[in-house]
Amino acid sequence: MRLHHVQVACSSGAEDTARRFYGDGLGLAEVEKPDDLKSKDGVWFRAIDDVGQVTAEIHISVEDPFVPALKAHPALQVADVAELETAAERLNDLGFHVNWSQRYNFPGNERFHSADGEGNRVELLAPVEAA
Repeated sequence: MRLHHVQVACSSGAEDTARRFYGDGLGLAEVEKPDDLKSKDGVWFRAIDDVGQVTAEIHISVEDPFVPALKAHPALQVADVAELETAAERLNDLGFHVNWSQRYNFPGNERFHSADGEGNRVELLAPVEAA
């Protein structure tokens, strides 16, 4: 068994904000939704590795009324700390706050938390070698 996708909610009309965070900030590729779902609001993103395998998928859907997920969150793992720091820098440059306060408290990883433009919590983490 493996996780196929995570669904995150946004408010009506917030797809461009999602594109800035998940696409520009995290570097995920926007993908077209299946024909049966194209008429619904929202946007989908995928992470694809160097050999073309899908490694993560996030579906952003519209909820009304919308309430951001402040605790529940997707956690995306990047290859290494350099990639983690690069993602944090991109998010900062786009105006998204990056919280490093829990950087070293998850054994075997370094991490940060951020919030997408709608306030949903998102975690990025990178494996580190044991000292």
